Amino acid sequence: MRSVLLLSILPFAQAVRIIQSNDDGWAEINLRTFFNVLTSAGHNVVLSGPAENQSGRSSLDSPPTTVDSDGCIFSSCPGGSAPTGSNATNPRLNYVNSYPVTAIKTGITTTAPKIFNNAAPEIALTGPNVGSNVGIQVPFSGTVGAAVYAAKDAKIPAIAFSGVSGDPTAWNQPTPLYSQIYADLALNVTTRILASGTPYLPSNTWLNVNFPAVTSTKCNNVNQFKFILTRINWGIFSEKDVTWCGSDRLPTEADVVGRDGCFATISVGDANDKTTADLKTQQFVLPKLQPILSCP
Repeated sequence: MRSVLLLSILPFAQAVRIIQSNDDGWAEINLRTFFNVLTSAGHNVVLSGPAENQSGRSSLDSPPTTVDSDGCIFSSCPGGSAPTGSNATNPRLNYVNSYPVTAIKTGITTTAPKIFNNAAPEIALTGPNVGSNVGIQVPFSGTVGAAVYAAKDAKIPAIAFSGVSGDPTAWNQPTPLYSQIYADLALNVTTRILASGTPYLPSNTWLNVNFPAVTSTKCNNVNQFKFILTRINWGIFSEKDVTWCGSDRLPTEADVVGRDGCFATISVGDANDKTTADLKTQQFVLPKLQPILSCP
């Protein structure tokens, strides 16, 4: 059953142009569920994801090639298909037979302009990734790599979403509870950022968002979740963080995700090196996120 997200607690956010991608493949159910949720919320969305599972590909980038004989992931396109293509009935759903960075880059430069009447995407959303991307996992993630490309190279504010639960699942299977909850939570964060006004994020900045495990008996309703402001890396020798919850050192993602409870983490990332953004950037972003944040 579809979880209910009480968006009434959030300020109104105008519908925007969104470019969407991931590293698990364009036909993975987390990505498609989020696409459906964003579209139902009235946003103008173009999905451009890799033709096959490209997890762990970081920021690799290479021209797309003809699809292998085994076809796209979950038989979502036949073997020998063109290097790029779209769903036969929905041109907003697109595959790129290459890495996640290549997929989102192709979406931004080639596919989206055709649908957005030559206007650029206003925000990039990647994931929800199948599996978490915290701490030392972050530099290797293709879902993160795609978001960082958007923020650094395309100058588009970006958010990467990841969730602990689930395995890669085809788009045409029954929607798992975790998939729907992650999509609703991701919409919650997106709505908050959009409602905060432009610029949505500072230049070269992205958000790394991680959701905990969802089961039939635990964290099975979006209203049970609390968003915690975190940092990506330890930062033992780095400058102080923004003062929040009585401390000038934010907890790490790994520390919060490992705690008992329905805690989702949000870290402000530096797109130049995929680590935690500096104090000034955190100070800019905190007021935008503060209405949905809790203390751990």
